[in-house]
Amino acid sequence: MPEITEGRYRGEFLYSEACGTRSLETVTIDTGDLAAGTVLGRITKGAATGAAAAGNTGGSGAITEAPAVAAGAKAGVYRAVCIEPGTNAGKFLVTDPDGIILGVATVAVEFVGGGLTFTIADATDFVSGDSFTITVAAGSGKYVAYNQDGVNGSEIAAGILLDNVNATAADVEAVAYVRDCEVNGSEITWPADIEAAEKTAAIAQLAALGIIVR
Repeated sequence: MPEITEGRYRGEFLYSEACGTRSLETVTIDTGDLAAGTVLGRITKGAATGAAAAGNTGGSGAITEAPAVAAGAKAGVYRAVCIEPGTNAGKFLVTDPDGIILGVATVAVEFVGGGLTFTIADATDFVSGDSFTITVAAGSGKYVAYNQDGVNGSEIAAGILLDNVNATAADVEAVAYVRDCEVNGSEITWPADIEAAEKTAAIAQLAALGIIVR
């Protein structure tokens, strides 16, 4: 007799939830054939674009047109402002969209910080106040399977899928637990290659939403 593997059932991972439908939201699944209980991430950011500020009066150098985006980047506008001019050189103070200082970028040296990687190249020497912007586009807000190695927001655990969903051909609306519930940790689905420390971090991210993994 052939062996039959039983799949996941709707909500079988759930221990308890808030009154009414407070724990639930209708979400859009961007892609994937996902089982009930799949831990979800949300696409909150897209690609980055670097540009010189219109008011620059000194240097005619350029910044990387498409800075690399990594985990930790924020959607919004980063700024790099020249604070120390120099001949064929210069230093730029880098701040994130919330105004938090990330460090100092040196002309012609790759800068890595705040989830971004970029380089400011020199041409005509910069003067104090010359600046560049790096704009990280907002993401679609759609949901995908949590990916601890993602860079688009999917690396942050954002909910748990209620029922089986197949979005391989097109986006699909689904229902997910996004707050205030308790779930059975042995009945939810993680990426196959997730490591123990990564899972611990993701469980903490769920806990911040009120989703408690038992």
